[in-house]
Amino acid sequence: MQKNLTIKAFVIIGVLILFLLGIFGIPSKFNGDGLKEAVLNRIHLGLDLKGGIHLILQVMVNDAVGAEADHAVELIKEELQKRHIVIADASKDPDHPEKIVLQGVPPDAGGDLRSLVSDRLPEYDIVGGPNNTWILTMKPTALNDLKTRTVDQSIEAIRTRVDSLGVSEPVIQKNGMGNDQILVQLPGVDDEGRVKDIIQSTARLELRQGFGSQGGYQDEASALRENGGQLPLNTVMMRGIGGGADRQERVFIVSRIPVVGGTDIRTAEPSTGADGRPNVTFHLTSAAGNKFRAFTSAHNETGPDPNHYLAIVLDNKVREFASIRTEIGDTGEIEGGFTDQTAKDLAMLLRSGALPASLTFLDERTVGPSLGADSIRSGVRAAIWGMLAVLIFMLIYYRGAGVNANVALILNLIILLGCMGWMNVLGLGATLTLPGIAGVILTVGMGVDSNVLIFERIREELRNGKAPAAAVDQGFDRAWTTIIDTHVTTIVSALILFFVGSGPVSGFGLTLILGLLANLFTAVFVSRVIFDAVLSRKQRGAALSI
Repeated sequence: MQKNLTIKAFVIIGVLILFLLGIFGIPSKFNGDGLKEAVLNRIHLGLDLKGGIHLILQVMVNDAVGAEADHAVELIKEELQKRHIVIADASKDPDHPEKIVLQGVPPDAGGDLRSLVSDRLPEYDIVGGPNNTWILTMKPTALNDLKTRTVDQSIEAIRTRVDSLGVSEPVIQKNGMGNDQILVQLPGVDDEGRVKDIIQSTARLELRQGFGSQGGYQDEASALRENGGQLPLNTVMMRGIGGGADRQERVFIVSRIPVVGGTDIRTAEPSTGADGRPNVTFHLTSAAGNKFRAFTSAHNETGPDPNHYLAIVLDNKVREFASIRTEIGDTGEIEGGFTDQTAKDLAMLLRSGALPASLTFLDERTVGPSLGADSIRSGVRAAIWGMLAVLIFMLIYYRGAGVNANVALILNLIILLGCMGWMNVLGLGATLTLPGIAGVILTVGMGVDSNVLIFERIREELRNGKAPAAAVDQGFDRAWTTIIDTHVTTIVSALILFFVGSGPVSGFGLTLILGLLANLFTAVFVSRVIFDAVLSRKQRGAALSI
């Protein structure tokens, strides 16, 4: 008996030391400031406690659907041209970007068209319509997959950008309150304007072939007039600044399909040009570099093609429009009007990858650090007063056994906070929020409830004439089933809050789950060991203080 108690006592002491290390680690200084710093290094505070920025973003998934349809339209035109099939027009439906309408299709080309869609565009269904029209509609499964992938890619791009800002413990996840929405919480950030610009920028870099005049045109009408009233095949007009010393906005004619796109960017970094001004240097992937090298080799000043221009397009705006003088490999440079900070931001955006769709801000809130500090003081004050009230009540009502319950409750709190500390050390991202503090207080109440169930069972057995040791055995055995039932049902509810809820609600669920699991250990194991230790020191038949 005594040997078993010694082993159990060492287990409890080991658990206590383990979770104290989870809370404090090894403090640099063993004073008030040192311990506070150690705790904050392990227990990360949420947005509502630390202050920062709260954003809810709507991902415009139809942008990605429309871009996919544009690629499909260009592929259809290219394939039909190879098969010498002439149609009147191919375009996406402006109201339903998942649909493509083909007009003026020759009656005898239906079979070839079906074969083309089946082989090259399997994600589309095709049906014939009146007046030699055909309609391609993206399959529902492919459409849903594209939208889901667009949101997931947006989350990853935003996370990469936020990580580059050096924000600790950001929350970036799907918002459970609406479809295609992203929740972004950035504790400790106060420059809302810069954060919004970086998050919202699509940063889609494209290298396109340029046509016409290197200096561009004054407006769209001038561009059409100087090209005989019709644009070259497979080209579009874009506005931007490039090719002119005055840096005025002009209209340029560029290829509809880029030579290389944003996904071909391997990395980018800020640099300094020959004139000493900040620039951005980018590097392409190996495959894109080979493709770009072949293109610039075939389209330069020494070649037969007069269209030896290259347009650097960023977010559908021309940033540079220059003559290709020689073969270019996997490295290029973007010039023009950067400051040191904007060059760093653009390089970071290019490294993070382009957003697959534009974003709209549905909700913007900024929490000041002073409000967070007030929340911490109020929450901690409520937790301390609530804990003291419970401890005093247990001592008065259950006398000696109340000391037992209070030790278990304090250990419960240490295990809960220690779990959060170790989770952060392991990179699992446990954040303490204001509702999380409420979860801690609720955990204390659940711990008291467990002790009350056990103690009342023991009292009942004592009233029935059982010896103290037998009463303790029966009390724990009969209360165990009820404790398990109440804890399991509450843990299930907390799991739903944790996985479905967002931000503070998820923080409440996390602390409640950890507290309940800790309570199963403290209320049953630790409390029982203390009772057994007390009984082992009493004379046989001596009364139990409860």
